[in-house]
Amino acid sequence: MFDGLLLLPVGLDWAHASQGWLWLALVASGLYHGVNPGMGWPLAVSAGLMDKSPRALFRALWALAAGHLLATLLVLLPFALLLVLAEWQRSIQLGASLLLIGFGVYRLVERRHPRALARIPPTQLALWSFAVAIAHGAALMLVPIYLGLCQAFELDAGHEAAGALMKASLGMAVLVSLVHVAAMVSAGGCLAWLVYRHLGLRFVSRSWFNLDVIWSTSLILVGVVALGFNLASWH
Repeated sequence: MFDGLLLLPVGLDWAHASQGWLWLALVASGLYHGVNPGMGWPLAVSAGLMDKSPRALFRALWALAAGHLLATLLVLLPFALLLVLAEWQRSIQLGASLLLIGFGVYRLVERRHPRALARIPPTQLALWSFAVAIAHGAALMLVPIYLGLCQAFELDAGHEAAGALMKASLGMAVLVSLVHVAAMVSAGGCLAWLVYRHLGLRFVSRSWFNLDVIWSTSLILVGVVALGFNLASWH
């Protein structure tokens, strides 16, 4: 009896610690997406310089954030609905990890950018941001983190009715998307403002480097880590 009482706080501490790391990973992924020029912050700089107004820069950032937020919600919400099927939770987590790894391998092999992205006019930044987040797997990268946070929540809350579980899963999907996009806009916005006010376009031309390999590798890495945690939790 005393052993069980001693193990309970240890289990709770481990759950809280793992949840903290997941939130940290969520913020880190947002910062990573924000710093990546492929997610659009140079377009915000361009908008500010063309209109000769910082307001244009911030309007562009809001448009980029709206598109990225919509993309993350579009990807996460189906998984939120699937989590109601509690008996399939393990399969859903493993499937999401394998899907992310597979997409990362595909992006590593197929490095050409989808032609449809080039057809989106620069004035439609929200649509462009949405399409880029889907095409490059930026939204998909959040799925393992989101599923891990939902699992931690369910361990604390216990078995609830399907309606309550769905509501909690949907709420978590919205929260994950908002936290991620807030971190992304903070990082990308800071870089855009520095380039616009102080560093200039020469900084972009000199500092620009191809992140496709790093991006694809990061997708695979996140998927492998998530897969490892899922397999380890079986034992």
